[in-house]
Amino acid sequence: MGRRQNDQESSRFTFLTLLLVGFISCALVYTVLSLILNPNITFINSDSKYLAMEGKSFKSKDDGECCRGINNLELWGPAVKWGSEFKFNSSKECCQACRDMCNGNDGPCLCDTWVFCGNKQTCGSKFGECWLKKQKDSLTPDRQEAGDKVSWTSGLILEKESCTLFNVHIHLSYFLRVQSLQGIVGLETEYGTLHIKLFPDCAPHSVYYILELLSLRHCAGCQFFRAESRGQFWDSEGNHIKDAPFGPPFALIQGTLEAQGTTFSKIPREVCPTVRRGSVAWVGSGPEFLISLADHQEWKKAYTVFGSVLPEDMQIVERIVQLPTKSDVWNSINVSVLEKPVPLMFRRIKSIH
Repeated sequence: MGRRQNDQESSRFTFLTLLLVGFISCALVYTVLSLILNPNITFINSDSKYLAMEGKSFKSKDDGECCRGINNLELWGPAVKWGSEFKFNSSKECCQACRDMCNGNDGPCLCDTWVFCGNKQTCGSKFGECWLKKQKDSLTPDRQEAGDKVSWTSGLILEKESCTLFNVHIHLSYFLRVQSLQGIVGLETEYGTLHIKLFPDCAPHSVYYILELLSLRHCAGCQFFRAESRGQFWDSEGNHIKDAPFGPPFALIQGTLEAQGTTFSKIPREVCPTVRRGSVAWVGSGPEFLISLADHQEWKKAYTVFGSVLPEDMQIVERIVQLPTKSDVWNSINVSVLEKPVPLMFRRIKSIH
């Protein structure tokens, strides 16, 4: 009888142990899934060089400025909010209203286009109207008309926080793979395709031009022609080495996005983040542009940043930098020019790797 009682106590202890293990396992699974499916969590590189997660993005100090559109442009599309019943005092408020409709875990935004009438004289009774719309294809928005006679200001929202910079130097995690592909385009080269996240709410003019290039079957003349490594001045994560100079080399690849047979209009200066590793930015007003291999806080905000290369594809940029170059001098600055330019073109993507 005594032995049978011990068996019962042992069985009871085993059951409680299994129950506790099961509870802990469920808690861990819930925590992991919450992190993965939370759309407001962004991976960044912390000061201690360890992987950190924060619900923040690298935007302008004035975050409100990163909700901008293009004046004198009217975009059409099926309305999800009618402007006659939906009014604001500013285009930023209209833009934010559209952004607020991007609150799903990994699905598309319910609104990807906002159209605002903000000129009292020309808008008349339509002044303050904010039309929120959903395009059939957000990368080819339905453009009605443009020009000085158009009173409307229009903008695109491809993601709740499209000015987020993926500044983490590891391979893409499952978190990134399940996120919506809206706002990500491919920059195709013979060495691989760079997946670039566009910033339409920070740099609407720039992104609109990229969408025009996306519609071309070819981009003759578009190419990389300059390539400079990080040298001994920046580490592999793009961090500047203490007391080291800031170049040359300047840790970048440079090219042009002026397609033959097209007329390029200068891109106006737009509100953008500081250049970091992976940043895609115009040189001046374009059509020349660069992709940075390092963080360049010393440049402050001298360049219009309109996108960011996803971290996993920076290895392609590093490969291009290793191609044969020859020395040259531009405006008294030593540069490295590719012996053989690398052709490129933008294309739509259906999946990431």
